[in-house]
Amino acid sequence: MSRKFDPGVAPHFPPQLTVTGVMQQVLYALLPGIIAYTWFFGPGILVQILLAVIFALLFETLMLKVRKLPLKRFLGDWSAVVTAVLFALCLPPLAPWWIALVGMLFAIVVAKHLYGGLGQNMFNPAMVGYVVVLISFPRVMALWLPPTSIASHSLTFGEVLNTIFTGSLSLGLSWDTISEATPLDAIRISLASGRMVSEARQSPVFGDFGGLGWEWIANLYALGGFWLLWRRIISWHVPVMMIGAVVALGLVAYLVDPGSNPVPLQHVFSGALVLGAFFIATDPVTCCTSNRGRLIFGVGVGIITLSIRSWGGYPDGVAFGILLMNMAAPLIDRYTRPRIFGH
Repeated sequence: MSRKFDPGVAPHFPPQLTVTGVMQQVLYALLPGIIAYTWFFGPGILVQILLAVIFALLFETLMLKVRKLPLKRFLGDWSAVVTAVLFALCLPPLAPWWIALVGMLFAIVVAKHLYGGLGQNMFNPAMVGYVVVLISFPRVMALWLPPTSIASHSLTFGEVLNTIFTGSLSLGLSWDTISEATPLDAIRISLASGRMVSEARQSPVFGDFGGLGWEWIANLYALGGFWLLWRRIISWHVPVMMIGAVVALGLVAYLVDPGSNPVPLQHVFSGALVLGAFFIATDPVTCCTSNRGRLIFGVGVGIITLSIRSWGGYPDGVAFGILLMNMAAPLIDRYTRPRIFGH
């Protein structure tokens, strides 16, 4: 005698991951790094994040209305907020307010919606916005602060707001007295003047392995990245291969010429390598889809990053490496498709 069972309404199992859930997990994972950034470099980064989020949501709302898409559904997926936060974390803490405006214009309007919106963009929106302002306003984007522990003058929150919104410093201060070259820039300047890396590392901006303060920030970004790996939000392929390529090639360069090349850990704990490896290069839309493709993608970003750091015109090359590999991702996917079962 046969029995009939009500199978219920498909799908039988709810999806484990949603866009909103993934974006919220990414923001949670970024929190430790943001706290460390604020501790070492002051509250300016929090202002930059707030500005970027406000402009991102404004441009997102504008484009949704132009495209006649539901506001609640797309504003509530947190994708614009994640783009804004990742963009802001790449900015100097005292960057003028209009940097966030320009960056979000290109990130949300150009890189995201003009390509068709979420899931259709070819390039990572946050990196598009960052590269636009980096190339367009190089002087402004080079005004980084030293860690507060070695700063000659600690800015109050009021001074931070005044500088960001008016572009002027308090009476008696100048950019030469409050700004400092980043660790990667310090090495570049030292080598250009004929000195060795060991001499450059005598600067107080360096810590045990990388930049003072930047070591803690990178470690906490990595901690957030491991959380995303544990939650299966991202896979290990891109972070491991991206950081591994930089370390492996950096080690070869250091062994060949230690006077002109820093130790590999200097590359890991300075700049945006860890942030890019765990939070930006792993973007499922602009990265490769197959595991073999992700391995190639990660290696490619690592090679480009180290090449630009060593011979390029910018201290860091993470953003350029990610965007160039975004361009190559469709071709990589084409030649790394997994075999169809039974073939």
